[in-house]
Amino acid sequence: MERSQKEQIVAEVAEIAGRARGLFFTDFTGLTVEQATELRREFRKSAIQYRVVKNTLIRKALEQVSGFDRVFPGLTGPTGVAFAFDDPVAPAKIIQKFAEKHKKLSLKVCVVEHQVYEGSRLEELARMPTRKEIMASVLGSIQAPLAGVPNVILAVVRDLVSVIDEVGKKKAA
Repeated sequence: MERSQKEQIVAEVAEIAGRARGLFFTDFTGLTVEQATELRREFRKSAIQYRVVKNTLIRKALEQVSGFDRVFPGLTGPTGVAFAFDDPVAPAKIIQKFAEKHKKLSLKVCVVEHQVYEGSRLEELARMPTRKEIMASVLGSIQAPLAGVPNVILAVVRDLVSVIDEVGKKKAA
């Protein structure tokens, strides 16, 4: 690989890592091509980018973005990185499910909202509710006491929740 290609990969990974709310570093040793394709497909369904990059290039990219120093010791052996943007724990659920099914994929280390977690905490992270689950819970809590309220008021509440969601998306962007 030429130096210019390496520099381009480092720049791309640094840019993606800077935008991501969750980074999951996996060891994919032993995966077949079909299994790797299945894993990538599952990540794509959830709008998660997954890249396999040499550890030295990942390290150089993360050096450009602050707060990733504690990840470096976990960068050994084959490494794939899942970048989550909307829901920072979504990759944990996919990795957990895939690892249970195929017994080959493992989590080395991850970063969720700038907090570093060891791979041994995958199960705990996978149990965390997703953004959609939290929104549904909040909406359900709002609607439950309003069971006897006219539909006009319910529509206003629903519109308010939509506005709050849109503001949250714009702030994240």
